[in-house]
Amino acid sequence: MVVRVQDTDPNSLAFRDAWSDLAGHPLFEPLTGHDWTRPYATAEMDGRPMPGLARVTAAGRIVAGSARRLDKEEWRWVLAHCLLHLGFGHFEEAAPDAAYRAAACVAVSRFQRAVKLGREPDPLPEVLPGADEAALAARWRREGVPPGLVDMADLVLRPITFEAGREPRWPDRFAHGLSAAAVAGVEVAGGARQTVGGAKTVRQPWDLAMSWFIGSYPLLGGVAAGFALIADGPLARAWGVSIAAVSAEAGEIYVNPWRSLSTDEWRFVLAHELLHVALRHADRGGARDPYLWNVACDFVINGWLVEMGVGVLPDGVLHDPEFAGCSAEQVYDRIAGDLRRMRKLATLRGQGAGDMLGEPLPWAGRRAGGVDLDEYCRRALLTGFAYHQSSGRGTLPAGLVAEIRVLEQPPLPWDVRLARWFDEHVPMTEPVRSYARPSRRQAATPDIPRPGRHLPWEPVPRGTFGVVVDTSGSMGPAVMGKALGAIASYATARNVPAARVVFCDAAAYDAGYLPVDQIAGRVRVRGRGGTVLQRAVDLLERADDFPADGPVLVITDGECDVLRIRRAHAFLIPRGARLPFTPRGPVFSLR
Repeated sequence: MVVRVQDTDPNSLAFRDAWSDLAGHPLFEPLTGHDWTRPYATAEMDGRPMPGLARVTAAGRIVAGSARRLDKEEWRWVLAHCLLHLGFGHFEEAAPDAAYRAAACVAVSRFQRAVKLGREPDPLPEVLPGADEAALAARWRREGVPPGLVDMADLVLRPITFEAGREPRWPDRFAHGLSAAAVAGVEVAGGARQTVGGAKTVRQPWDLAMSWFIGSYPLLGGVAAGFALIADGPLARAWGVSIAAVSAEAGEIYVNPWRSLSTDEWRFVLAHELLHVALRHADRGGARDPYLWNVACDFVINGWLVEMGVGVLPDGVLHDPEFAGCSAEQVYDRIAGDLRRMRKLATLRGQGAGDMLGEPLPWAGRRAGGVDLDEYCRRALLTGFAYHQSSGRGTLPAGLVAEIRVLEQPPLPWDVRLARWFDEHVPMTEPVRSYARPSRRQAATPDIPRPGRHLPWEPVPRGTFGVVVDTSGSMGPAVMGKALGAIASYATARNVPAARVVFCDAAAYDAGYLPVDQIAGRVRVRGRGGTVLQRAVDLLERADDFPADGPVLVITDGECDVLRIRRAHAFLIPRGARLPFTPRGPVFSLR
């Protein structure tokens, strides 16, 4: 490439960088490479006046004028435009008049917009004509080129006559470039290179294992496609990741690149982490010990993977044939009686640490989250299971199939479960029908009286309930407002006149009976100190004006004392929070 202006000029440097990028792109490499019989495409910048941005000849010589100051992406568009004229065979037209040149430019610009090659230096019409070059040229010869497209013909095509047998055959070269670009696109999806125009990278065993799931194992391929693989040695050492760990919330799997495992062993490790996420093990632990629950899930998952023959079991990974056919809950109940021995076992993260992370590790890269995790995992695993079954890839363990089948019926949202809890524990006054207050008669049968529907006049007991609100410093206002709003809406729907509200941090603050329309947002919260919720529970249970069978709702973030409640009760906690004890009543996780 020849640049006839000073090399230090920003315009010429942008031109040169744009040409270097295009020359190394698989789509244009056959047009610009030296491994083809001459001539090959060249580009140069000329300081002499030129009617348009650039011109290209049938010999592949591109000359751009330096009068226009463009950035790299704009020069990339101009140069790619000229190369595509060659690849599309526009020089094969016998008489390329102004109408044909404009039609050819429209066809090239449509292609550039589709594959996003550079940025248009001058705004083109938002919608370009969709016909082919010959049809457009014939129409524009009759009607004239539209005003917004006349200037595109400044990219002049100059036909040149070649000796017989020495034609460049640009369309044939471009066909090879299209094939190479398609292969490069597949390699980008598989991780072999970062971009289509970039150089190939050395694929590590964990990258090969991850690509295998996406391309060859449909059961987990959909889940694997939504997770980023983070191989960072210093990060793994700083956070004690012996082999691997996963953060479902961040959509990331962290691997220790300093561990020497084969590709088959990395397949086993990655399948292990993907099944943790797909089956939502972190959210199913409830009030169980997090580490022992992680160990129980590891025993079950590893047994399935060994049975399915996915990869090779690495040395030191938890596996016990005695637990074959057991669920994670059953395994947890069996190992919970031997805490001293079980706490010495090591997960893929290491001894004493679970590989299911509640929070992402603080690495400096871009996060991979941003989706509804429950819905994504459910759909990805169910779709993969359907493909696995339809392609005849073999049978799966009965326990794994049972857990996948459960995902076909997603869990009820927390607010629906809360409504059912109200239906069970807070009775609603039902209206009665009576002829003492007849209803309107129907026009079709005006002589037939019908009973009216109304609430009874006689005194009847009205349902109520107690609310214990954790107002300690760790309790967030958003969670508190969402919970109180849900309670107020359901109480209103059930004609509950008032609810007994007690705020509590280190001490209990009795707010008395509050109208349900005031619970949602017009309550003055007291406290914001420590957390001793048992005092609020005792206050309600000993209150003379609170029904002996009145249910209690406890709103807390889980950072509280151990509660003993002797009547019907339930807990509302933020998503991901855990209670420090085994609850006897239902637990609703706010989302």
